[in-house]
Amino acid sequence: MSEAGINPRAPAKWERFTSGQRMLRYVLWIFCVWAIVQSVRYIEVIPEFLYDAPEQMADMLGRMWPIDWAYFQPDVLQGLTETLHMATLGTILSLFLALPLGVMVAPNITRSRTLNFVARVVLVASRSVNSLVWAMLFVAIFGPGPLAGMFAIALRSVGFVGKLIGEALEQTPKGSIEALQAAGAGKFSQLWYGYWPQIKPAFWSVALLRWDINVRESGVLGLVGAGGIGVVLNTCIDLFQWDRVALVLFTILVVVAAAEIAVLQIRRRVL
Repeated sequence: MSEAGINPRAPAKWERFTSGQRMLRYVLWIFCVWAIVQSVRYIEVIPEFLYDAPEQMADMLGRMWPIDWAYFQPDVLQGLTETLHMATLGTILSLFLALPLGVMVAPNITRSRTLNFVARVVLVASRSVNSLVWAMLFVAIFGPGPLAGMFAIALRSVGFVGKLIGEALEQTPKGSIEALQAAGAGKFSQLWYGYWPQIKPAFWSVALLRWDINVRESGVLGLVGAGGIGVVLNTCIDLFQWDRVALVLFTILVVVAAAEIAVLQIRRRVL
């Protein structure tokens, strides 16, 4: 076979992207620029308010100082206690609701595709609705108060916890399960002695993480009447009591930071 016309010494030309990939990248960049331009057009920025914002912010910060520390007890303390109770009870309720849904959504445990689909729809619906929307719905049902906030926290958390439990069950090694099946163990025994010991660390880790998130979310549910420290914050804002608003915001910051530290220490030393 003749090799005439072929130069073996010609250097190979390396290109990072093919022509099709470069074209796709250009299209994506153009789409991103177009999306940003359209967003700026529809956000309705008022230049006069935008230019005046630094002055208004400085005036608000000036009204927040000095902080009204005397307002902490009993109003802020009572709202803070309600917030922690809402977060804790809502998390516990979500764990009880999420466990069966997590089992139903795991195809290696629940063989029925219908049950898998139903559980997945419930979990997706729970995650797709914001906790403030859940709170508004339950305020309409139960009336204003921490009960509505607790149910809002619970239903918002079910999708998060149930999804992670289902994934943990689905990824469980099959060795111990097959041994239990060979020994004639029933379904509940397989769950309790086979699956549960393997997912227990992940379960408690998810529970602590969700409680930490719920402490933060429950702090604002009071803005729609669902109890907690958000009610105190909303009242102070409506009455233009900015020194008390600063106290509430500082309290929320301290509680969230303390919850974060507590969860990290528990996960490191217990789990």
